[in-house]
Amino acid sequence: MENTNKSSSNKLAYIIGGVAVIVIAVILYLFLSNRQEYRAVVEEMTEEKFLLTEEFQDLAFDYDSLHSNNDTLNLMLEQEREKITHLIEEIKTVKATNARKIREYKKELTTLRGVMRNFVVQIDSLNRRNEELTQENIKYRKRHDEIAQSYKVLEEEKKKVDKQVEIASQLETRNIELAGLNSKGKTTKKARSVAKIRMCCTILKNVTAPIGVKKVYVRIQRPDEVLLISSKENVFTYEEQEINYSANREFEYGGDDVDICVFYTAADGELLTGTYTVDVFVDGFNIGTSTFQLK
Repeated sequence: MENTNKSSSNKLAYIIGGVAVIVIAVILYLFLSNRQEYRAVVEEMTEEKFLLTEEFQDLAFDYDSLHSNNDTLNLMLEQEREKITHLIEEIKTVKATNARKIREYKKELTTLRGVMRNFVVQIDSLNRRNEELTQENIKYRKRHDEIAQSYKVLEEEKKKVDKQVEIASQLETRNIELAGLNSKGKTTKKARSVAKIRMCCTILKNVTAPIGVKKVYVRIQRPDEVLLISSKENVFTYEEQEINYSANREFEYGGDDVDICVFYTAADGELLTGTYTVDVFVDGFNIGTSTFQLK
């Protein structure tokens, strides 16, 4: 009887021991299995974090490629770049197992991509508008150049017409008579006896010339080409320069022929023997030249 009880107890112990071994084996299997799954999940989340970081870096690169001529838009782009750089640094410090933060970063990535698409649309619109303005500016400059060229041609034509009118209105002279007068007013050809030189001429009719009071200027050059002048301050304008004259006088021009005489008073010993050249000027034009001789 006692042996039977002992045998039963041994069998129960074996059964319990076997069950315990099986339980331990199952628990060990489950532990090892869960650990492998955990490692797989961690590896997957680590890979996901790595890919997420790369996507943010690619997005940062895409933002770097965006440029605009608009200062306000450029400032907004710079702010987004700084935001992405800050998020990349944050992701590097977050644990791969922090699924909540990883999901938040994914949402933020989607939002930033949407913002970037909006920037792309704005920049494309601005670029198109700038291109349109550039083309308009090119057309405007071309038109401006054409108008400027036309104006230049008109100015040249106007100058030609003005020159023709000026030439047409230029007075002419004829019958230039030159003589030396002694102190008694009688003509003489002896240089030492001449007290005055007289120039008389006829200013011809010109219907295109302005009428009114005018001045005639006379320049007398000695045989040695020295200009006879009574004062260095006696000047008039000729070809945009101030030049000296020997004598002058005013006369009334009414559009018809008019006879005038101009006198130059010679200083003692001023005159030489030889050929003298006399030029007559009216309205800034040289209207006649003649010569005479003194002995």
